[in-house]
Amino acid sequence: MKVALSSLGLIASVLLFGLMGVNWRSAIAQNTVIYSPSAPPRGIDPLPQERNRQELQGLTNDYRVGALQRDIDGNLWVGSWLGLARIDPNTGNILSRVSLPNIAIGGLVQDRVGRIWVGTYEGLRRVDRQTSQVTAENFSLPSNRVLSLLIDRRGYLWVGTDRGLVLISPDQGLRMTTLQQLPGVSANALALDPEGQLWVGTLEGLVRVNTASAFILDRVGNIPGTTVQALAVSPQGTLWVGTLNSLLELDATTGAILRNVEAVAERQISALAFDQLGSLWIGTDNGLLRYDPRVNQVVGQVPDLPSNRILSLSPDTGNKLWVGTSEGLAWVSMSTGRARAHLAFTRSQ
Repeated sequence: MKVALSSLGLIASVLLFGLMGVNWRSAIAQNTVIYSPSAPPRGIDPLPQERNRQELQGLTNDYRVGALQRDIDGNLWVGSWLGLARIDPNTGNILSRVSLPNIAIGGLVQDRVGRIWVGTYEGLRRVDRQTSQVTAENFSLPSNRVLSLLIDRRGYLWVGTDRGLVLISPDQGLRMTTLQQLPGVSANALALDPEGQLWVGTLEGLVRVNTASAFILDRVGNIPGTTVQALAVSPQGTLWVGTLNSLLELDATTGAILRNVEAVAERQISALAFDQLGSLWIGTDNGLLRYDPRVNQVVGQVPDLPSNRILSLSPDTGNKLWVGTSEGLAWVSMSTGRARAHLAFTRSQ
């Protein structure tokens, strides 16, 4: 990547890398990174070009809702393969729709000043939540297939792709560093632990990354299911991990396994989120479960969703649990537990 920097910008960049403890000379010299070939994460298909080809042939319309993000105004951003929209979670009314050049959305996150960052399968976009104006962010990513996004305690943006992990300064528009040798290659899921360090779910387990230096602190590879697809941090500060066939609770500092939830054994975990009451909502490839960690029991399963394949969750949003599935968007009443499909994002009406 060719970058044009003024002398002042270069000095600022050097100081920034110095504060992070990163060798700025090597970071600048390594703008071009070569990654070893590796399979993309399971369960994310078809690829955008395949999907577009299918649509041109009239074979399919994809209604999957892969990302949900509540903003500082209390509204809900819905990232679906039909596009990006902002809705009022209290009424379900669509407030705005955002036109994107590629509508295969893999992740959403809001930065400290309220901008919405959108990870697509063709790179990164930034959206002004008030005007819906889209800005293309042409950072040199290890892959344009963005799977996960996270804002750390300093306000920096971590971008997980199927070929590695990138740290970006949202305010300066600067790619600060790339984690070039991420074990497990694909950054499927991201979570911030109580110490402010980053946990990354990969094809080969978990990696803990120092958010200040981007150095790897620890690696946990010997976990059931191996491929990590979902992460969540409990109110008590433990790390919950969803894999291809298990749900685990880990010590967020040491990575030691504290619990293996037998009640969901052999289910493929695709989404995890805690609500304000401390319940853990578990999205799987075969239904949405509510789990109470205090009694170690699944206390319910939500029926009548557009699909049993759960992709994304946003609890306590408009006094509802919003659920993204492979066949559209739904909401669950936090008082009755009943689910209803949002007809604007669902195939079946």
